[in-house]
Amino acid sequence: MRIIFLLIFLSCAGLIGYALFLQRVEGLLPCPLCVAQRIAYWCVGLTALVAFLHNPPKIGRRVYGSLILIFALLGAIIAGRHAWLIRYPESFECGISPEEAFLNALPIAEWWPGMFEANGDCADVSWQLLSLTIPDWSLLAFLLLISATIFLLLTKRS
Repeated sequence: MRIIFLLIFLSCAGLIGYALFLQRVEGLLPCPLCVAQRIAYWCVGLTALVAFLHNPPKIGRRVYGSLILIFALLGAIIAGRHAWLIRYPESFECGISPEEAFLNALPIAEWWPGMFEANGDCADVSWQLLSLTIPDWSLLAFLLLISATIFLLLTKRS
């Protein structure tokens, strides 16, 4: 089961790395919902890394798995909201949103602005693959992380 924690961590690291690639190389600015998803990936990934390094007994795996599940569920909700806003942009008000002001005021946005500062438009569709947008792919990734975590929590083997 320890390998699942490592795979979850590596998946999150790869997704965050690709987000940075899209930002730095492709010039896509992250919106507030993108930054919130990045925070969720960070929380999932760091929890999985600690669980991998700690290699806890059964109860510890359940605690770490539950934390990962909560963070991944929150990320899936955010990604689903983001995907919905892209499909129905008229329900979204442009301009500086309260979410953007809140996220940009967080210490992590000042500490690492390239990763956590929100400057983009949530309804902007600048990138697609197989007709799915970034939030669509992010939602699928969160659903896969949730599935792996549920498997981890339901498996009785050590």
